[in-house]
Amino acid sequence: MIAGLLLVYDANTPGTVSFDAPSVRMDLDNMPQPDQVLVVLPECGGQSKVSADDYIEDAPELAWEISASSASYDLNVKLRVYRRNGVKEYVVWRVLDEAVDWFVLRGSDYVRQLPGSDGLLKSEQFPGLWVNPEHLVRIDVESVLKTLDRGLDSAEHKAFVDRLNYQLKK
Repeated sequence: MIAGLLLVYDANTPGTVSFDAPSVRMDLDNMPQPDQVLVVLPECGGQSKVSADDYIEDAPELAWEISASSASYDLNVKLRVYRRNGVKEYVVWRVLDEAVDWFVLRGSDYVRQLPGSDGLLKSEQFPGLWVNPEHLVRIDVESVLKTLDRGLDSAEHKAFVDRLNYQLKK
């Protein structure tokens, strides 16, 4: 479901690319394989690139883990690796706990983002990427996609697309 969510966002947002279970070269000691990532293309100001041998190099803007038995590892070891290497947003869907943790990098630390008064988690790096965590944990795909559609129709997303299109034309 997350692959589909990010693919729909990617398809509606030029200058972004989503990847399913990519290997990411973060530094000399770490090459994690997040379940999903979403990046901004380098020509649009993104911080990572795809190498000649098809690895993502440097930190993607967003990494997403879908955790069951790996939740402790994802919320400790991987969180520190992603934070240290500059992943701007890190999402952990703790399936067994029916919870979603969305972290935003502030300086050198992650801050847990809480849902707004509308109940939504909204990406700062990817305007219009809106998720209702209650719908997500219930695996209510229709409602998850309707929420994303509202985000894609937002003024923030339209402004982001305009900025990315400008960068692509340069």
